[in-house]
Amino acid sequence: MKKILQNKKIIYIFVGVLIILVLIGASFTTIESGEVGIRVRFGRVVKKQAHEGVNFKIPFIEQIEKMNVRVQKVEVKTDSSSKDLQEVDMSLAVNYRINSKKAIDLYKNVGMDYEKVVLEPAIEESIKAVTSKYTAEELITNRSEVSIKCMEELTKKVSKYGLSINDFNITNFAFSEEFEKAIEEKQVAEQKVLTAKRELEKEKIEAEKKIVAAEAEKKANSLKQQTLTDNIIKEKFIEKWNGELPKAVTGTSIFDISKIMQ
Repeated sequence: MKKILQNKKIIYIFVGVLIILVLIGASFTTIESGEVGIRVRFGRVVKKQAHEGVNFKIPFIEQIEKMNVRVQKVEVKTDSSSKDLQEVDMSLAVNYRINSKKAIDLYKNVGMDYEKVVLEPAIEESIKAVTSKYTAEELITNRSEVSIKCMEELTKKVSKYGLSINDFNITNFAFSEEFEKAIEEKQVAEQKVLTAKRELEKEKIEAEKKIVAAEAEKKANSLKQQTLTDNIIKEKFIEKWNGELPKAVTGTSIFDISKIMQ
């Protein structure tokens, strides 16, 4: 009998310790860096927010929902129409974060599924509103501007929920096969025109070079003629003379040309 009582006592002690450990475990939770804790008591959000570190909670009465306030990324694929009614398939990457001061309001009004409920629909609405103001070609050539406009539009829609947009990137555009073929043909035609212009410019430069060379040669010849005076001709003759004077024959007489040269 005594042994049975001792065994029961050990069991009670063990159960008591176990209950204490469970209560201790249920009384504390840890909030990591980059998180905020939403304190919920019987399903109702308590205004006091849990912060980084160890936080006490009333066991089995309170629970703490953890919300990530770091920069997060959501990727969305959507379709839209351009100003010239071209269908556009788009891939988007949006970086956002939760404003820690508004985390309680976000939880109360939206809940933890804020990406699906608020952010993704707002992204689609924003991209449709902006792309409708640009032609298909302008969407391609002004991608950076379109991204900025989308970011501004999206910020207006989600800031009231406590979400901040850090970056908005359009990672890909895809148009209909017919439109992409038309764009390709246009680029080929523009390249041909550009090549023809370059060839024409090259020929023009070559022609100008020839004209300049001809003018230079003409001036050089003119200058050479101006310097060929009688004295210079005589000097050139003397330089090349071998010392013998030719004699001319007229009829039956021979006369010495040296007399003429004196």
